[in-house]
Amino acid sequence: MKICIVGAGAIGGYLGAKLALAGEAVTLIARGFHLEAIQKNGLKLLMADGSSQIATPFLATSDIQEAGPQDVVILTVKAHSVPAIAPFLPALYNPHTMVVTAQNGVPWWYFRKHGGEYEGTRIQSVDPDGIIEASIGAERAIGCVVYPATEIIEPGVIKHIEGDRFTLGEIDGSKSDRIQLLAQTLKQAGFKAPIRNQIRTEIWIKLWGNVAFNPISALTGATLEDICRYPLTRELARQMMTETQAIAENLGIKFGITLEQRINGAENVGSHKTSMLQDIEARRPTEIDAIVGAVAELGKLIQIPTPHIDAIYASVKLLETTKIKI
Repeated sequence: MKICIVGAGAIGGYLGAKLALAGEAVTLIARGFHLEAIQKNGLKLLMADGSSQIATPFLATSDIQEAGPQDVVILTVKAHSVPAIAPFLPALYNPHTMVVTAQNGVPWWYFRKHGGEYEGTRIQSVDPDGIIEASIGAERAIGCVVYPATEIIEPGVIKHIEGDRFTLGEIDGSKSDRIQLLAQTLKQAGFKAPIRNQIRTEIWIKLWGNVAFNPISALTGATLEDICRYPLTRELARQMMTETQAIAENLGIKFGITLEQRINGAENVGSHKTSMLQDIEARRPTEIDAIVGAVAELGKLIQIPTPHIDAIYASVKLLETTKIKI
């Protein structure tokens, strides 16, 4: 398959490297020194077991239009970067191109093919001007929940820390031929790629923890185990997660685990810095709007108060104005 990874950073590079090693025609969209290193030396992948491989993509470029039409486009840029690149994505489409949305937080398509009371509602925190939807379209969108932990340790070198699961789902809940083909392609590259007919539930399970642990870590500099083991921040996380659960359940989501199990799961990850903390430390914009702002927005939509979420959201937004690169 012709597969374009838009945003070949830590997660995108991991995906792209393994797909290329499996024989797929992979195009990597990257930039800066990372792109230069890939173009010169290929993309080196260091696995958690100590092994390493070098993948040679079909093409590595910063110019989306250079890539041409693809069978699959996997968006692995962070949520706040999608509106800027979305208008360029149609250059990658053929009539049947799938666009896999691999962002954290509430996806822009959440109320598309939803079938509920809020069908067609746009989530302003994620797609305020409708640019993403206009450029992708719900008919191309494939939901994806990302679980692996990876990092760029130097330009052109991706380190895999843990995890290999990318959960997939059609946004209408169907088990289409195209999503089965996509899942099989990922499995052949060595990933776990289960298909869920309730992809929104999977999104909420991950978001349930992220909505609390990501911003608390960004504000405090603490790791997951630090947050969970300190009584006051553990209670703060619990309050934010309780508010989140109330919203999700109102929207028809059924959680298969308890809140304490979700917190304990985060604690067991250990001394891990969340992506939002890493962004703050690197003075980069965060995914605060998609992960926290969107949940607060949904709370207002369905009239469920979110005082703890609102306070933490405001605090991280202020932190961004004082810490990120201008």
